[in-house]
Amino acid sequence: MKRTRRKFSAEFKTKVVLEALSERLTLTELAQKHEIHPNQITQWKREFLEKAPDVFSKGDKAQKAEQDHEQEAEQLYCNRKLRFPRFSQIRFPRLVD
Repeated sequence: MKRTRRKFSAEFKTKVVLEALSERLTLTELAQKHEIHPNQITQWKREFLEKAPDVFSKGDKAQKAEQDHEQEAEQLYCNRKLRFPRFSQIRFPRLVD
């Protein structure tokens, strides 16, 4: 009989990885406790540690995205001035008494 593939939630993976990083139990003991292969824990741990710096750099990404958006808006404004040069030369009368 074919065995169905198990799917683990992100919360479960995080819990197992944090337990592995605490080193209270050996990898084998931890694998037996959660009924998974030790190589799976090692793989999750490696992935967790590789992506950890991204958690603290999200603010940088948001700031960069905002700067990109401002540059794009400025570029669109400049393109409009190039396509419609007379529009920028129109002088409106002052409505001051």
